[in-house]
Amino acid sequence: MKIAHIVGTRPEFIQVSPLIRAIKSYNKRQNKKNVISLLINTGQHYDYLMSEVFFKELNLPEPDYHLGVGSGTHAYQTGEILKRLENVLIKEKPQLVIVYGDTNSTLAGALSAVKLHLKVAHIEAGVRSYNRIMPEEINRVITDQICDIHFCPSRTAIKNLRHEGIVNGVFFVGDIMYDSIKFGLKKIKSETILKNLSIKPKEYAVATIHRAENTENAARLKSIVQALEHIASNVIAIVFPIHPRTKKKIQALDLNIKNLRIIEPVSYINMLCLQKNAKMIFTDSGGMQKESFYLKTPCITLREETEWIETVELGWNILGGWRKENILSALSKLNYLKRTNINVYGNGNTAEKILKIVVNEVD
Repeated sequence: MKIAHIVGTRPEFIQVSPLIRAIKSYNKRQNKKNVISLLINTGQHYDYLMSEVFFKELNLPEPDYHLGVGSGTHAYQTGEILKRLENVLIKEKPQLVIVYGDTNSTLAGALSAVKLHLKVAHIEAGVRSYNRIMPEEINRVITDQICDIHFCPSRTAIKNLRHEGIVNGVFFVGDIMYDSIKFGLKKIKSETILKNLSIKPKEYAVATIHRAENTENAARLKSIVQALEHIASNVIAIVFPIHPRTKKKIQALDLNIKNLRIIEPVSYINMLCLQKNAKMIFTDSGGMQKESFYLKTPCITLREETEWIETVELGWNILGGWRKENILSALSKLNYLKRTNINVYGNGNTAEKILKIVVNEVD
């Protein structure tokens, strides 16, 4: 059986790595290569620290194909991936195409495969923010409608699919990013990055901003940055690994960030180390909301809603939105949240569950 994995962004590299390792282990147990992994990198993230370094840290093999799409509008990226991916899938004829998460690579990968009548599986199916302004939400909804197999990270995701009339080929497997977290924590040899930044555990916060809804809206970005500046000046130091797009927008608006500890994007392992040792996290990233949950670091989400509602319900995450006063209000409530430890996203063996289903379900 040949499986084509379509990836192109940091979260997808994190998601695919446990499954690649599970397939390798499975083939070793079978004493033959029963399952062939075809790794296709769309190149949606083209910066070294946003892509290639993750392959090294997660023990991923070199991609079999690199489509080299790079940056651009949503239409450009999706269209270019469709054009470049089609020839690869026609040539390789995989029995299954797997797409991950909610990016333009996800949608384009699913569309390309479906139009070639190839079976498609979606890892992280059924996740919903119910905010159609988010391009990621559109990608999720369309992808789930055209996929054959839906691998859900939570019971909530299964309910979401059921509400949309999707009941066949739906499986609760847990969150594959938890598999990566467990793998990544074992690779943290020391806390060198803390020493390099001259910071101590629990004496700093981590912040990230990258969502288009925040970075493309000047009023929202200004308000968020002002809130972080206030917190960094009066409450706790903030380390801010800055996304390239966010950096350009902040510079264009000439926003004051003098009190924020601005650093370049860091590798996956270093980011885990920063999050694990932080007192709190400020982010608009879905992946970091879950990572903070697994690492038991309280999180303030810089959005009005979240697709990972369980992190809020269990007290590890609070919605701060984008207005300065609301973010500061969320901060004041953070220490009073009642936190519960429940493995709502599985036990960190999602890749093995997925592989078992794939072997049984795909001809």
